[in-house]
This record gives sequence, structure tokens and C-alpha cells, in this order.
Amino acid sequence: MTGIMQGFPPPPDRQVTLANWREAPFSTWAFHHVREIVPSADIANDPARVRPLEPGPALDPAAVVLADAAGRSWTTGAFLEASATDALVVMRSGRIVFETYANGMDAGTPHILMSVSKSMLGLLAGILVDRGVLDTGLVADTVMPELRETAYRGATIRHLLDMRTGIAFDEDYDAMPEQMVAYRKASNWNPVEAGDPPSDLRSFYRVLTAADGAHGRGFHYVSPNTDLLALLFERLAGERYADLFARLLFQPAGAGRPAYVTVDRLGAARAAGGMCMTARDLARIGQLVVDGGRVDGEQVVPSAWIDDIASSADFDGWNAGGFAPMFPGATMHYRSKWYVRHDGGPLLFGVGVHGQNLFVDRARELVIVKFSSQARPLDPDMIDLTTRWVEACRSGYEARS
Repeated sequence: MTGIMQGFPPPPDRQVTLANWREAPFSTWAFHHVREIVPSADIANDPARVRPLEPGPALDPAAVVLADAAGRSWTTGAFLEASATDALVVMRSGRIVFETYANGMDAGTPHILMSVSKSMLGLLAGILVDRGVLDTGLVADTVMPELRETAYRGATIRHLLDMRTGIAFDEDYDAMPEQMVAYRKASNWNPVEAGDPPSDLRSFYRVLTAADGAHGRGFHYVSPNTDLLALLFERLAGERYADLFARLLFQPAGAGRPAYVTVDRLGAARAAGGMCMTARDLARIGQLVVDGGRVDGEQVVPSAWIDDIASSADFDGWNAGGFAPMFPGATMHYRSKWYVRHDGGPLLFGVGVHGQNLFVDRARELVIVKFSSQARPLDPDMIDLTTRWVEACRSGYEARS
């Protein structure tokens, strides 16, 4: 379908609404116009601290050829089209070596990160720990006593960071169980229905009273864990999440354009998936990780926190979780909202539904940002194809000694 949101007004069958914005083909417009659909809070950059991005030796996309699971060869162009790519930025040694945009996007267009937003919170957590604001051993309900009446009772910050809480929550993006629908409504991502009581992220936690295991269990993906962390950060720091992120991470990283994050009806950030920024600015944050958390001599994210993400491996915990089948045969772990793949040297990455990705190979000084508007929230074939393209790209660069 062409002509999405074109015309004054657009025809009814081409209008993006709160009910359809995450569905194809409407998502090809919506994913980079999110704040026109969902309320949001600004994440300000600092124009005086923009980190320049210079071009480097160009990556020849024709040289990056991959084979899929069936042995068929794919060119980069075919891969980008098949995976509904909206933006792709590749950086090597801090320089842009490849960049392309589609569906009306350009270098200045913010795009939703979906769950790569979680990885952004994971870096902010490290900063707050270093500043003494946060302690990973802190029990969450000592900061928010209202959690004592929920299944989060006794969960620590580390449990929340590593997706190790014993919360009965079925994050099924296809079936969309009732709990998921309620979560989306509470975060302003789904329209409310007639007779629905007003809801928000804070009140949503009151319904999470059922446990399905002990805290500290194997990897168990629960997006509300991340939104809860943002609420805890706000209470501990006395500052709203969007402003904390801007002041402590986004501006020091040298962001070139403002970003934003979606909020609920009371202003709580959807830290689990609502952050929107340009591909270049996400690449700048990826480069910050490559550089051990430093920018122009300033230590922004503690290097020890990044090293901990890369090295604190619990392979058994990962294999016991529900996401291991999406990366068959891979040696992986999850730490502080980042996935880490060990095959071919540690690869740190964030993943978001509908094809959002940030890949960071510190040894090769390689950063890859991919924004997409894939039809399925989690498409195993596209995850596999993207993994294979990234590995083909990595193979073209030597790791630094």
C-alpha cells in the first residue's frame, strides 16, 4: 500500500492511528513519526557538544554477501529490502563507512528503538551506580513500598537488569494475551476501550501479583521490568527519566539531534521500548561502548560496567530462557539489558521488535545500527538473516590486538 498519511486528510484506509501504528504497512510511516501518535517527553541534545561523524573508507555493500540457512546467496541490497530496512548505519573506528535510508527517512529522522531502548537504560544504570545513586543489590520494594503487594516483592535491581525476576508475565507479541494488552494500554500504546478505567504504568504493577518462580531464576524476558527500573531511577535521583538520560548519557555521547521517549498519561517513560532517536545518534552511543565509555577524554559510562556486560556470562541461565531458540547454536548471555554473543569474539547488541538492532564489536571497532519496519514483531527468518549479514560484515574486518 502506498500513500500512507498522504493527502489533506489522508484517505481513511491510509491513516495511521493508535490502533494500527505497529502494523504493516502503516509502520513504515509510524515508526519515524511516533510522537505524532503517542505522547512523548523530549530528550534534549547539546548543540555545543555534538560529536562529529566523519566518513571513513567506504564499505562496499557488494562485497558483503551472505548465505541463508538454505544456502541461498543474498546481496546486501536484497537483504535490506527483504528485512524492511528503514535505516542502516555502519561505523568503523568512529567513522561512517556505510549509510542508507528508506521510507522517507534521512540522517536527521528519529526512529523508534523498540527494545533497544532497554540497552540504553542498561548504560544509564551503570552511570547511576558509579555516581552512588543506584546499588544493584538494592531491593526494589525498599524504594517503592507499593511493590510489596506484587510479585516483585524481594526483587533486586540486578534481578530487574538481567531479566531474572519470577514474574508471571507472558510476553507473546502474536497472541497478545490480556495482560499484554493491559500493559500496552497503560503505556498509551493501545487505544482504551469504552468502560476501561484510567490506567498508567505505575498502577499497572498492581496487577502483577502472580509469581512463576523465584527471583534469580534463568533468563525470563519481562518488558515491565525495564519500565519499573525507570520509575526507580526517578525516585532515587529525583529527576524524570528523559532528563536523566539526556544529561548523563545522551548529551555527553555527543548526540547530534534531540530524541524523545513515549510516556503514559501521567508522564512515566516507556523505557522498555519507547525511545526514538536518529540512527547516527544510536551509532554514537554504540561508539561510546567501543571506546570504553569515554568521549573526548571524559568517562561517561564506567569502563568496568561495559566490561561486566561483556564478561559476566551465565550461559546456563540464558539457555534456560525463552529466547535461546531465536539464536540456535549460539553461545550467548544477557547482562544489564544487553545481549552478548561469544561466537567470533564478543558481540554486544540490543534487539527490538520489528527489526531494530544495535551491534557493537569492540575488538573490531565496529558499530552497526539497523532500523526496520518488519511486519512480524519477532521474525525468526529475519533475525537469522540479519545475524548472518552482521557476521559477514564482521568477517571483513580484523580484530585489534
